[in-house]
Amino acid sequence: MSPTPRTTRDPRSRPPVLLVVLAGVGIALFAVPLIGLVGRVPWARLPQLLATEIVVDALRLSLIASVSATVIALLLGIPLAYVLARLEFPGRALIRGIVSLPLVLPPVVAGAALLFALGRRGLVGEAVYEVTGLLLPFSTWGVIIATTFVAMPFMVITVEGGLRGLDQRYEGAAATLGAGRWTVLRKVTLPMIAPSILSGLVLTWARAFGEFGATITFAGNLQAETQTLPLAVFVTLESDRDAAVAISLLMVVVSLVVLVALRDRWWRSG
Repeated sequence: MSPTPRTTRDPRSRPPVLLVVLAGVGIALFAVPLIGLVGRVPWARLPQLLATEIVVDALRLSLIASVSATVIALLLGIPLAYVLARLEFPGRALIRGIVSLPLVLPPVVAGAALLFALGRRGLVGEAVYEVTGLLLPFSTWGVIIATTFVAMPFMVITVEGGLRGLDQRYEGAAATLGAGRWTVLRKVTLPMIAPSILSGLVLTWARAFGEFGATITFAGNLQAETQTLPLAVFVTLESDRDAAVAISLLMVVVSLVVLVALRDRWWRSG
């Protein structure tokens, strides 16, 4: 049996040394702060710190708000992305800019805008309060709205990119064979952009889970009512540094596990 020939890699395929060095610096930019955080964790007291009422309440609310925001972004973001990608209409560029604005808008400004629009005396909030008695600011619903506002653009932009890159000949072939619009959408379009939808879900959830500025401005910082994990870190950072570090570690672990697990699945799907 003859030995398997060894493959030799073309030296020209190797990246330049400078590129590798710069990539290493980039990795360090992300890794060093995390290493610094892990180095300050009070490991002996960690279970006790994470079992406190403030952490349990904040984790529960963070999960509720981030999952709710992701579901809302899924229900509203995909139709919005479809309209922006497939329909030509006056003002489309402006609407796309408005939808993308929360990505670059300071979170505190986003919270203030929500307050002026949906507060008790806001543009829409006053009518909502008079009709239903529902006060959105300083409530759990306020947290969900704030996180959805800042996180949903990730879903819209990602799915719109997937739709624009989709070969529409497959949809045309399905329509030629007699499939209706909804059938084409369900059986052809959505399955083909599934990796984009999944990546949009991951990014939306991650942004919602870590939201701080818009939440504290619009919904306040009330324990068990509007205080998410980032807000709990803000409160405990001045009163109990060990607790702040423990909560920060919890956020890092939860976010990293979700991002790595779903991102791997996303790449395999692609």
